[in-house]
Amino acid sequence: MPLPVCYLNGEYQPLQQARVSPLDRAFLFADAVYEVLPVYAGRPFRLRQHLDRLHHSLAAIAIRPPLTHEQWAQVCAGLVQRNGGGDMYLYIQVTRGAEFGRNHAWPDNLAPTMFAYASPLALLPGEILENGVAAITAQDTRWARRDIKSTSLLANVLLKKQAVSTGAFEAILLQQGMLTEGSSTTVHVIQGGEIHTPPNSHDILPGTTRSVVEELAAAIGMPVRSVAVSEAQLRSAQEIWLGFSTRGVLPVTRLDGKPVGSGKPGPQFQRIHAAFLSYIDDLKSTPAL
Repeated sequence: MPLPVCYLNGEYQPLQQARVSPLDRAFLFADAVYEVLPVYAGRPFRLRQHLDRLHHSLAAIAIRPPLTHEQWAQVCAGLVQRNGGGDMYLYIQVTRGAEFGRNHAWPDNLAPTMFAYASPLALLPGEILENGVAAITAQDTRWARRDIKSTSLLANVLLKKQAVSTGAFEAILLQQGMLTEGSSTTVHVIQGGEIHTPPNSHDILPGTTRSVVEELAAAIGMPVRSVAVSEAQLRSAQEIWLGFSTRGVLPVTRLDGKPVGSGKPGPQFQRIHAAFLSYIDDLKSTPAL
């Protein structure tokens, strides 16, 4: 359940009372972008990187950033404080705004709609750490600008539902025989002791958790390569990890019903998971920006 206080266009208010126009272009066209970021012990995690990505998405769809990083940091701090502090995650959305009508080519100088709210951050179940999660493969049916964190997520929603309907946690996506990413995650493939992740491009979202994994792997001596990954390499991987903001890194131990590696979370996952937890703890007393 979401936490009770949200932010809407400069004001904090009860989430259940928040209202936007039905003519908002986010509602009519999915003309909006968003970010999701975790908060640990009241401190937003990798806030600058998330806001950098938000500004990238805004620039890609020609919306001028309505707030600076420092102003967004104040919004986040206000949400955390008003919702009791501690661990949570924040959802931030910026739309192009509303006009009196519906036009594909938007009029100039619309006022963006800014919305943010908080939800509890669920602890990673011990069962997942012990047994991992299942995933399926599916053809990537999304649009061609996946580097934009757009609210136009219908294809992602259908792919995630396809996975859940089979009892899996995630759909790992393939395009012309090559790995792109998950329906809501970055996919890391471990081959020969190296972490392989497809290069950033218009085909995938530049993951903020991905950059954490790369930094931590370098710190603990695990080789990382940004390289194309074929379907055959995915299926023969020693380990597969999913990276995303609200859960960190999860191990995939079954893919399309077959075991990945030993069928249990592997030794490299155990190392990166421990490093991730230590990194979160180290950041708790440092400034968010």
